[in-house]
Amino acid sequence: MSIEWPAHGLKLQARIESGSAIIGVIGMGYVGLPLAVAFGEAGCPVLAFDVDQAKIDALEAGESYIKHIDAARIAPLVANEKLRATADLARLGEADVVLICVPTPLTRHLEPDLKYVELTTQAIAKTLRRGQLVILESTTYPGTTREVMQPILEAEGLVAGKDFFLAYSPEREDPGNPTFSTTKIPKVVGADDTVSADLALGVYRHIVPQAIQVSSAATAEAVKITENVFRAVNIALVNELKLIFTAMDIDVWEVIDAAKSKPFGFMPFYPGPGLGGHCIPIDPFYLTWKAREYNQHTKFIELAGQINADMPQHVVRVLADTMDARFGRGLRDARILVLGVAYKKNVEDIRESPSLRLMEMIEARGATADFFDPHVAQIDNTREHPTLNFRDGIAWDEAEIARYDAVLIATDHDAVDYAALVEAAKLVVDTRNACAKAGVVSDKVVRA
Repeated sequence: MSIEWPAHGLKLQARIESGSAIIGVIGMGYVGLPLAVAFGEAGCPVLAFDVDQAKIDALEAGESYIKHIDAARIAPLVANEKLRATADLARLGEADVVLICVPTPLTRHLEPDLKYVELTTQAIAKTLRRGQLVILESTTYPGTTREVMQPILEAEGLVAGKDFFLAYSPEREDPGNPTFSTTKIPKVVGADDTVSADLALGVYRHIVPQAIQVSSAATAEAVKITENVFRAVNIALVNELKLIFTAMDIDVWEVIDAAKSKPFGFMPFYPGPGLGGHCIPIDPFYLTWKAREYNQHTKFIELAGQINADMPQHVVRVLADTMDARFGRGLRDARILVLGVAYKKNVEDIRESPSLRLMEMIEARGATADFFDPHVAQIDNTREHPTLNFRDGIAWDEAEIARYDAVLIATDHDAVDYAALVEAAKLVVDTRNACAKAGVVSDKVVRA
């Protein structure tokens, strides 16, 4: 049965197809900025929103504050007025399409904290007009678009799917990944009415190789949760295997590298000191929380979360035991250098980084924990780690490295000279197998 489109829906569709629809992107972080740049480079006019005036000032000057987004991509967009930036949310009515890319953290009780989504939706509602399309990209639990956003947007009388349009499309950013950037990753789109879905598909077809429609917004939300639960569970599995194989004197990295030679039935995941970033440590708990509403229990997911959360304790225990065995001392009064505070290699993002917890745990044992990171000069103001706030990293100095009792490799940045590190250090505890991957073999190196 054919669907009758409202007139303002047809007008928006024409603007989207012609590339003249103004794309508003709220949140100029690791998701929003690449998205805004991608639309601008595709020829679409972009209006970028953020409450952080420093980010707006940087964008208006044609500058970038995210290392893997080159300023050379931003400056011409600003010069050609394809990208404009503002902190004034009263201008949201100027956008034909509004994409929401704001954080969705957890509370201290591991429950969803949707305050940024709710506040952003309330701001949109104040200027919402007929013919606008609103798309949530932030990761969340199934039902958020329909149950949380839609009532706020409809509070003044406009109806979703008739007067304005509403959809969900999960972000799939992998910061620092040179192979899969924003414009090379297929997009999943879900909406609860056909017109909203078709409009959203049309928007993303400007920038991605494939836009895949699913049956509802909740289904699209479930896709994102599933992707991140899959990674969290498999990382927990290899973390547990690492403990088991280490007890058996078997190299887990060698096992994984050999297993991945199988062309089917196996996908390599690698152990580490814990989980970091804005997605994998957080998103599974969104599903856990929502599942309780349906009297379902996520035992497998919660067990995986516990295994990953316990990894920093294992790492600190190996560090302390190794120092005791090598030097006849534990961690008290020791000086430890943590190499890498970013949550993954080759980026500057420290959100949920296990390195921060490692530093706190090391200092709780009476040691001093400094850090070196080629991408992070200072630990920003964090809610979870107040004792580390505004701490500066050290400069790379092999003579200075030699003065530390041990170096703990928590993030395996490519920019580090691991041979020089091992040469200078008294002891290296490697949680990422970084030294072996760099071809550095030494009895100074202990893997954890």
